[in-house]
Amino acid sequence: MGGSEVRYIAVLGATGSIGRGVQDLVRTFSERFQVVALAAHRDVDGIRSWFEFARPRWVAMVDPAAAQALRAWFRDRGMDVEVLEGSEGLEVVAALPEADTVVSAIVGAAGLKPTYVALRAGKRVCLANKESLVIAGPLMRQALQAGGGTLIPIDSEHSALFQAMVGESRAYVARLWLTASGGPFLRRPLETFDDITVEEALQHPRWKMGPKVTIDSATLMNKGLEIVEAHYLFDWPVDRIEVIIHPQSIVHSMVEFVDGTFKAQMSLPDMRLPIGYALAYPQRLPMALPAWRPVESGRLEFYPPEERRFPCLRLARAALSAGPSYPVVLNAANEVAVQAFLNRRIRFPQIAMLIETVLEAHVARPVTSLEDIWEIDRWARATAEAWIGRYGKEGR
Repeated sequence: MGGSEVRYIAVLGATGSIGRGVQDLVRTFSERFQVVALAAHRDVDGIRSWFEFARPRWVAMVDPAAAQALRAWFRDRGMDVEVLEGSEGLEVVAALPEADTVVSAIVGAAGLKPTYVALRAGKRVCLANKESLVIAGPLMRQALQAGGGTLIPIDSEHSALFQAMVGESRAYVARLWLTASGGPFLRRPLETFDDITVEEALQHPRWKMGPKVTIDSATLMNKGLEIVEAHYLFDWPVDRIEVIIHPQSIVHSMVEFVDGTFKAQMSLPDMRLPIGYALAYPQRLPMALPAWRPVESGRLEFYPPEERRFPCLRLARAALSAGPSYPVVLNAANEVAVQAFLNRRIRFPQIAMLIETVLEAHVARPVTSLEDIWEIDRWARATAEAWIGRYGKEGR
């Protein structure tokens, strides 16, 4: 990024953990990034915090009451900010001509349409919403090709793969290796899994994340979803994407080449690193973050994942292999199952049981539009809820 070049950014999911990471970097590198638009669900205070150092012209809030509260706040301060609302507001922000870069960090399926719109508009999309590729991978790739923009991953694992593949020919790549910390139950006896509490599952040993992603890390469904994401992001065969347990979370992923060489991206766990890489690519930001010191790190360990301990990995691979409608079902059933566990309606092992049951009940169908995805998603959620009503038990 040259001396006078500035990136104009729209941040979707501006008040979540990724949004706060973007905020920290924009505040630090204000000469490189200018925020033109923000979008969130209902966190009014989170949006207000951006205005301590940035002056975006547009704000979109999904919740109408939050939008109204912000309008009053801006009006009282004489600030000229246009406040949009509803899902339509997200789509307007995603396609603003004034923004060349869109950070897609809205959690869950709600981020799908805005990401699609941004890709169709030819934006440089920094993607932290894995659901966009998990449930709509083929459509997202079509939108990327039609818009002529760029897609850069923010997920630490996919950012690591992206970085390792820069300058390399795909013809020489043998396998992609996704690393996983193993979560809080890597060494817990399997016979005690029925007794896992919500509080225990939310204690991730390495990363500080939201509750949904933290539970996905405990079940390793996060890695299952990342297999699907890597398949679509890199247009890569599922049988050449591996998962390996790496408890220290220093190696964020690896690329294996046909000559037996591995390239790995290594750093201390800090999401500001992949966020900064995506925002500044192909340059890097001189960030003053704690650095990994090889001589001080101790051992780096790697283990194969146990299928009995992490059945969600098998379910994700099976869903991807079964056809494009199955990852939609996988994602929807998992979202319902995780929320049910957090609400103590099912036990921890029932998360995988529920997902497998819904996948088995699904009949493959074509996915040619976003409407197809919403229809499959609704069916999967209803089927999952019915299973919970029949088989769910109070969590302990």
